[in-house]
Order: sequence, then structure tokens, then C-alpha cells
Amino acid sequence: MKRIVLTGGGTAGHVSPHLGLIPRLRQAGYELHYIGRHPSIEYDIIHPIGDITFHPISAGKLRRYFSLTNFTDIFRVLRGIWQSYWLLRKLKPDVCFSKGGFVSIPVVIAAHLNHVPIVCHESDMTPGLANRIAARFADRIATTFPECAACLGGKGIMTGTPLREDLFDGSRERGFALAGFDGAKPVLLVTGGSQGAQAINQALRESLERLLPEMDILHLCGKGNLDESLLQLEGYRQFEYLQAEWPDVLAAADLVLSRAGANALSELLALKKPMLLVPYPLSASRGDQIKNADSFERQGFARVLPQETLTPETLTDALKKLTEDQDTLTGAMNSCAIQNGTDAVLKLIEDVQTRRQ
Repeated sequence: MKRIVLTGGGTAGHVSPHLGLIPRLRQAGYELHYIGRHPSIEYDIIHPIGDITFHPISAGKLRRYFSLTNFTDIFRVLRGIWQSYWLLRKLKPDVCFSKGGFVSIPVVIAAHLNHVPIVCHESDMTPGLANRIAARFADRIATTFPECAACLGGKGIMTGTPLREDLFDGSRERGFALAGFDGAKPVLLVTGGSQGAQAINQALRESLERLLPEMDILHLCGKGNLDESLLQLEGYRQFEYLQAEWPDVLAAADLVLSRAGANALSELLALKKPMLLVPYPLSASRGDQIKNADSFERQGFARVLPQETLTPETLTDALKKLTEDQDTLTGAMNSCAIQNGTDAVLKLIEDVQTRRQ
């Protein structure tokens, strides 16, 4: 039986693409092992799946700013490399697949020291710090964006992002039933991620009087962000967060207002959802969402509204324009050659093993 070590963590975005890949790896006959921290988000997501052995290691966070903790975290990284090295010596995996995040660095370095083939995946348009380090040791780096593959030179290849199989099993009828909509008007899905997005929440709610005559709105507003005064408003349904129902909600949506996280964009592209993107501003991020959104706009998949210009008036105008451009955006997404990256990433994992033999 072939054996693969998976790694990645720190955020859900560094773990969730594994969920699309894991069933296919099982079908391909791999024994599955995951290396990450515990407690951690990667442990919370991966451990309940079953038939995957989770191995905890030490890891230090990589910061782009001065902090005294950087000095102690160096020793955590070194300890994680040592733990991963001996763990990989014992497991003798055929390949290592890394999704990035600071926990992945000790694993990738240890895999390199053990001569294990390495495939990394970068979801954003520009590589994050962890993947920039890992690129020195990786055989190949799969990417979601063509611009990212180009900047990585010979190691980069655009594959798209692995997506969960159940994403494509959503029911429009179940989505309508969940929201209490009858399908008479287009449905706008609004999401800011699991934590919501206060700027989007506020602008949207101040725009409801103008928007609701034209569309029904299903709003995922984030934990603790429900507006009790709007619970009975016809045509507007709000939830803090949805997980199992997410495929049904996507199936019900005709248009989407979203942040520009790479995994969310991959899902919306695969499902051909015309989207208006409000990326996190530079003041709140390293700018990756701005670049992601710009790439999707250049490729004709989305329209972009910078948060700096977000008001109830500009939001209303942008959503009206999105409705008018719906067919154009859908056509561009239909023409995109790479969407669900599961097959392409799996092939890359097989290819690097063949080259090493």
C-alpha cells in the first residue's frame, strides 16, 4: 500500500482543500497520515474523519513583524523539524503533500532531508511566506492562479484547488426551504467567511430597502453578528454560519457577494456563480485577497468593489451591475479550463513519485 503524509494548518484555508483530496487518495490506495499541531484547527478538522492517523508536532509561527516571540518560536520550529524527521524515518512515506501554513515548514524540510517527494499547493495569487520557504525543497507546487504558477518558475503548475465532492451535490430546493424563499426573485448569497465581515454586514443592511424589491438575500453574517431587529424581514434571511447546508445554499444562489479568500473563489468558480468581491483591505491583511480579486476580475469571473469605497450606495449600484453582467460572467467561467483541481493535484502527486523512481 502506498503511504502519503499530508500537512498544513493554522487556518481553515490551509486544511479544507485536503477534504477534497482525501477521498480520492483513499480510492487510489493510499494509507493516510497527517502531521500538524494539537490542539489546532487542523486537528479539529482532520481527526474526526477517521482512518487518518494524526501526528502532533511542535511548530512556531512565522511573523512578518518584530516580536520577542519570534526568538522562542525558532526553537519550536527546530523541534518540529526534529520530530518530523524521525517520524518520517519511521513512516517511510512515498510522498508528502503540503497545503501551507507555518506548521507545514518543519514537515517539508524533514521530508526533504528524508528524500521524500514533495508537492505543495498555494491557493492565493502570490505565495505565502510558508510556501515561499517550502518552494526551495518541493518537487512541484500546484497553484490556483496562473499568475502564481508563472512566478514560481519551473516548479509551478496551475491545477486549481481540490474541492469537496459534496459541494456539487447541493439542492436548490433544500436551499430555498432553509431560507424560506419561493424562487420568485433572484437569490443573493452574502458571505464574509466564518467570522463574517462587519463592513459588508453594515453596508448590506443599510441597503436592504433598495435591494429587497429586486432580490431575496441569504446572509451569512458571522458568529455573534445577527441583527435581531431584521429577523422577520421578508426576503432577508440571516445565519451566523452554515456548514452541512453550505452546498444547498450555494445551489440556491444566483449571485454572490463575498470576500476574496482563495478557497471560496475556487468554489464559486467551479459552481459558476457570478460574484461581487469585496477583498480585505491592506490595513487588515497582506493584500492577498486584493490580488485574488484583481485576477478574477481580469479573467472575467467577477466584479470588484474595494472596501475603501464600500457604501450602501456603491454596493447597490455594484449589485445592479452584477445582475446586468450575470450572463457575461457565467460565460467566462464556463470557458475556464481548470476549475475543480482535485484530479490535477492527484496526478501531480503520482507524477513526482514516478520521477523519483
